Amino acid sequence: MLRLTRSVVLIGMMGAGKTAIGRALSARLGVEMCDSDAEITTSAQLSIAEIFDRYGEPFFRDKEGRVIARLLDAPPCILSTGGGAWLSEANRALLLEKATVIWLDGDLSLLWNRVRHKSHRPLLRTANPKGTLAELLEARTPVYALAPWKVSVSPAWSIEETAERVMEILIASGTVIVKAPST
Repeated sequence: MLRLTRSVVLIGMMGAGKTAIGRALSARLGVEMCDSDAEITTSAQLSIAEIFDRYGEPFFRDKEGRVIARLLDAPPCILSTGGGAWLSEANRALLLEKATVIWLDGDLSLLWNRVRHKSHRPLLRTANPKGTLAELLEARTPVYALAPWKVSVSPAWSIEETAERVMEILIASGTVIVKAPST
């Protein structure tokens, strides 16, 4: 039997697999899967692209920080954050205090293969979206590297294989406790 002792937050670039891995962990641990971007769009009743267009990125980032704080005050869950959530110093401090943070690190080729056909990425609405993605990856990597845990995502791994590597970290860190079933 597995027991989650604190929330798990998956950070990383768009396309790294945060939502897919989060869902797999949620199912395996029997806890809620939360997605900060989904929570924001539900409460605003607008897509992320619409929020960016109407109110700008600073408004979105403020809302993101509030949503993350609310989710971390709830029972332990698996939380997938937007790619920029970890960039905020206030978010980082809160996440490190209240959760186990794992960076899903994917290289440019993997990320581009996963996001190139998706139109809901407001930061990639540029003349050269792959170049923009490369710039974001380069700029964000040093900040992502501040995370206490990292899984280098391989394009050859299935969702289950990547989730298993995350589970190894969660067990080693004490975030997941393996208990013998009671008789």
